[in-house]
Amino acid sequence: MLELNRRHLLAGTAATFVAIQAGTSQAQTETIRQDDRRTRFDTGWRFAFGHLNDVEKDFGYGGDLRTYAKQGIDATPVAKADYDDSQWRPVTLPHDWAVELPFVHKEPKIPLKPDDHGAVWDPAANHGYKPLGRDYPETSVGWYRKTFTLEATDKGKRISLEFDGVFRDAMVVINGYIVKRNDSGYTPFRVELNDFLNTDDTPNTVLVRVDASLGEGWFYEGAGIYRHVWLVNTNPVHIPQYGVCVRAKTDGTVEVATTVRNDSNVSQKVRVSSSVHYQDMPSSNPNTYDDSSVELAAWGSAEVVHHIKVDKPALWSLEEPHLYFINSNLWLDDLNVDLVSTRFGFRDIRFDAQTGFFLNDKSVKLKGTCNHQDHTGVGAAIPDALQRWRLQQLKDMGCNAYRASHNPPTPELLDLCDEMGILVIDETRMMTSSPEGLAQLETLIRRDRNHPSVILWSIGNEEPQQGTERGAHIARTMKRLCNELDPTRLITAAMDNGYGEGITEVIDVIGFNYRDHLIDDFHAKYPNLPIIGTETASTVSTRGEYIKDDAAHIVPAYDTTAPWWATTAEGWWPHFDAKPYIAGGFIWTGFDYRGEPTPYSSWPSISSQFGALDTCGFPKDNYWYYRAWWQPEPLLHLFPHWNWEGKEGQDISVWAHSNADEVELFVNGKSAGRKTVTKDLHVEWVVPYQPGRIEAFAYKAGKVILKDKRETAGAPAKVVLTTDRTALVNDGMDCTVIKAEVFDAKGRPVPKADNLIRFAVSGPGAVIGVGNGNPNSHEADKASERKAFNGLCCAIVQVTGAGGITVAASAEGLSGSKVVLRSA
Repeated sequence: MLELNRRHLLAGTAATFVAIQAGTSQAQTETIRQDDRRTRFDTGWRFAFGHLNDVEKDFGYGGDLRTYAKQGIDATPVAKADYDDSQWRPVTLPHDWAVELPFVHKEPKIPLKPDDHGAVWDPAANHGYKPLGRDYPETSVGWYRKTFTLEATDKGKRISLEFDGVFRDAMVVINGYIVKRNDSGYTPFRVELNDFLNTDDTPNTVLVRVDASLGEGWFYEGAGIYRHVWLVNTNPVHIPQYGVCVRAKTDGTVEVATTVRNDSNVSQKVRVSSSVHYQDMPSSNPNTYDDSSVELAAWGSAEVVHHIKVDKPALWSLEEPHLYFINSNLWLDDLNVDLVSTRFGFRDIRFDAQTGFFLNDKSVKLKGTCNHQDHTGVGAAIPDALQRWRLQQLKDMGCNAYRASHNPPTPELLDLCDEMGILVIDETRMMTSSPEGLAQLETLIRRDRNHPSVILWSIGNEEPQQGTERGAHIARTMKRLCNELDPTRLITAAMDNGYGEGITEVIDVIGFNYRDHLIDDFHAKYPNLPIIGTETASTVSTRGEYIKDDAAHIVPAYDTTAPWWATTAEGWWPHFDAKPYIAGGFIWTGFDYRGEPTPYSSWPSISSQFGALDTCGFPKDNYWYYRAWWQPEPLLHLFPHWNWEGKEGQDISVWAHSNADEVELFVNGKSAGRKTVTKDLHVEWVVPYQPGRIEAFAYKAGKVILKDKRETAGAPAKVVLTTDRTALVNDGMDCTVIKAEVFDAKGRPVPKADNLIRFAVSGPGAVIGVGNGNPNSHEADKASERKAFNGLCCAIVQVTGAGGITVAASAEGLSGSKVVLRSA
């Protein structure tokens, strides 16, 4: 029986693995360091801008048309080991250079005209007015350079680099040899290094040229090596990338298919062992182990399938996301030459055309959000800890599902969804059956098919061919590949027209992007086709604003405004909630995101206003609508603020989101009426403004269960810092979000405060980004100061070492504040 403490495995500490050879009682032992197999390769890089058109400014790349003529140091001068890169800037990955660039607005060469719905779309707005593209050759190409040394013992090993994501058009050069080109900005790729490496203490130089002049989406996508990079070091006999496929059933049966490769010049007899372990607890059940031997030809590979039975497995669910892991070990005689640990869960999923989605035979309404990979301060280069923080904000709202829009997500996001109990629609970037499109789809499925959180593969989003015969042909080819690689999950696509035509007959679950008014008739016509809302609602709102101001690009935060193609929160959720045959829906979006500014699609707007949370993750009022109806715990949220200077005596609309029976509003102590709460709707009063206080009482069975209030605040007097985490991990990556809020002298939040807040850090930490959620702000993300927007701003602080970290905030004329963190 193989015994393993998962903490050792996942933390990368040395552990001893013990296996009992099938048919004997003799134990075999060999120490393997998991961190020696796959190590993070994020530090020690340097960065410099190249040039899109000028060879000399692009470090000689393409000079004399010889870049591909001869391999070696001729690829570009910067590939030489003695090249002086001291003028290059040190960076740590993940890195997004686009977020560091200023916002730039140029008048379009061709005057913009309104579309059929009166909207004026500026193409430069799609990526948030960052200077990328053919008009900005100086900032559209970036070079990354790193030197590293291997040990003499690494000679003969199989060594590669794994890039989780580079945006985009990446060229990898190792010791002067161009070894890889990769166009996709979202698909991970692997680079074999063996033939080009030095293992004699001579430094190795790796270069990555990234050309972000072309985009893949219509939203902010960043630029650079914005996801992790890994150095992989294995024995010639090894398990290749994505080489373990686990299929587990709720009855405890597990099928493990392990690909084994022999990259050596002689045949090898390899013993493969597979063992199942629960979370941090090593298993002692002998039935959770299987092994067998296989003969591998030189430079050959084979797949070994094991069947294991786990008694009474703990199921993966939203409430209790129990996780297991498979240890796959390879043995040459008594030598343990490779180990791969693969996490998975026992769970059952199904879609029913009449009754919706089921997880472990329990009906679950999908309460989802769509999201891009983008956050204030850091752009697309989101640290892992910030990914967790974002998911927690969504989960606290009641969100139980996540659609990765419109591309494969970063691997760590799926790991977190597994851990936190969040369901996922996993989406490929391109709907095409071209070799490149199918290769991207195959990589997505091989990478992600072991995640219990993934419930659907999405092959497209609002594609032009969705309602055509050609689209159906393409979809069939893509679906055939999906089913070949993973027959356990269904296929969907997000459609915004062509329902009943084209790909409708091909996909397993029909995805409605808006067009809610067509769903009931569609279900009547196609009663056997499951339905989800792949994009629903698109309420646009500006946090803390309650009067529409088109000149200032401001939208009220009441749930009243949506683009022509969409509805508000109350326009979709009551319908979806009432129809059991609708499996659920995914709001557009969980967070505001850069680019695609809506409803104002031109300067000065630089981000969308769709989110239930703004770009910082500060909740808007609509967040509390979903919290009221997506979570069972009692909730009362009263708005707007009560600072309406100059509007004394004028009517103000006051709303409350609550899941109580009734809500009563008091204005300066006098009742303005008690109203019954209708399921999935808000309650509302219109009262004349009087400075002072509004207060709401929520009633359940006639008794007050909650109170909420808004008071007229005075002048800004102090800044208060808060954070949800003060204990951080000293791994060079962990981070926390520091919230700065402006209060008056009596401790009341000042809802319109716009003071400039300065952040200072002492100790082993650094501010890696700031923000305030203002969709029209052109302040720098990479800074140590930020204006408050409607009373709030934030700083993201990342650890740089061990010890105490003090974060202080100050503002002219206001008293400051501090929070103390600990990195260990």
